[in-house]
Amino acid sequence: MKSSRYTMARISGIEPRIKIWLEKDGKHAFGAGIRDVLKAVEAGGSIKAAAGLLGRSYRRVWGQIKEMERALGAPLVQTRVGGEKLSRSALTELAIQLVSDYDVLRQRVIDLVEKEFSS
Repeated sequence: MKSSRYTMARISGIEPRIKIWLEKDGKHAFGAGIRDVLKAVEAGGSIKAAAGLLGRSYRRVWGQIKEMERALGAPLVQTRVGGEKLSRSALTELAIQLVSDYDVLRQRVIDLVEKEFSS
């Protein structure tokens, strides 16, 4: 291991971990959990499919989406009832941008922590 200015870096097996979330008016508005939900909605094409992909109940996934929509004051998922196609839910442009921006921010912070910890 390289020498580090951090004491913890000299203790075998200790590594830094981080959690990134976004707040609005001091309240949780977006984080890894809802990012995972939105990616599952995008992959599955519906909230029900997303719940299955995540191993969660429909009610829980739907509740997480609604909670974040209230926190942000804007819709994240557009839903359509019925129809022949399996794809009944789609991410809004805001949701697509939030997921992308969150992933970029999270990776930049991870890279910074790894660089700092290894120096």
